[in-house]
Amino acid sequence: MGNGVSEDTNGGPLSGTHDETRDETYGGPHDGADDHVYLSLTEEHDGGDARWAFGTGFHDPLHGVDTAVPEEVDPAELTALCLALADDALVSAQRLAEWCTRAPELEEEVALANIGLDLLGQARLLYARCGQVDGTDRGEDAYAYFRDASEFRNVRLAELPGGDFAFAIVRLLVLSVWRLALFGRLASAADPVLAAIAAKGVPELTYHRQYAADWAVRLGDGTPESRLRMRGALEQVAPYLDELFTAGSGAGPDAKPDAGPDAGPDAGPDAAAVRAETLAVLHQVLAAGGLDLPASRPLSGAGRDGGHTAHLAPLLAELQSVARAHPEATW
Repeated sequence: MGNGVSEDTNGGPLSGTHDETRDETYGGPHDGADDHVYLSLTEEHDGGDARWAFGTGFHDPLHGVDTAVPEEVDPAELTALCLALADDALVSAQRLAEWCTRAPELEEEVALANIGLDLLGQARLLYARCGQVDGTDRGEDAYAYFRDASEFRNVRLAELPGGDFAFAIVRLLVLSVWRLALFGRLASAADPVLAAIAAKGVPELTYHRQYAADWAVRLGDGTPESRLRMRGALEQVAPYLDELFTAGSGAGPDAKPDAGPDAGPDAGPDAAAVRAETLAVLHQVLAAGGLDLPASRPLSGAGRDGGHTAHLAPLLAELQSVARAHPEATW
């Protein structure tokens, strides 16, 4: 087997050990000043209608938190960013759920399901923030269940069909490395609610990245068949990489590729720095597994602009079917 991957500077260690279990290092509670804010975001309240809301009875996940948008933050840009990141998480969680009963081992089914639940939790908080900021007071359900595919703003990599286990690992690796680079920077965002959501997401995404990195090394440095499948998966994913780093892709509202590290709140995290960190970690992990990131011509279009593959609509039809069939149901 290949050598381990050394420690990086943002999301924690990337070791080459393949038997790591989720613990305080990889996915445990985040000991930060924003924990009290997060607890308010996720506090469950009694009474009232328990609608779809992913099986919960929350009135408002932002209850008890000052949700006023800081003067220096553009509400439209903040809404667009939260919506895009929430859509990424929701669609990714749905794809991961498809691995239930299909993963190579029961342990991997549980791991992938838990990763999906983490992303679902992030989506809920981000959708709730959208409803507060855009002035509509829409709940999570409205964003998740009652928008069509053309209204979603997730990156297209998240919506591609499941493929084999190698593809699932490569996609999870790419998206978790990229999302961790974003959340690590958004943890100091000018909007305190977005900052709290991002700070809480960092340890979750660190575990996601670790899990995917361990499997990428194992499969890349495994049998000829596993290596062949990993190389095939990388070829499939590579054309979608550039979309992650274009302006507005999630590095920040209207983020510019040349935005400096001290860019103001309108620019968000430096898109060039997010690209550099993401590619550096990907190359590090792949090298440990004897793999390379193939060069590929970027695809035209972008999910952030509502341009999606033909695969998103069927995914959403399945996700939204019950809520749309019984829109006023409570449970």
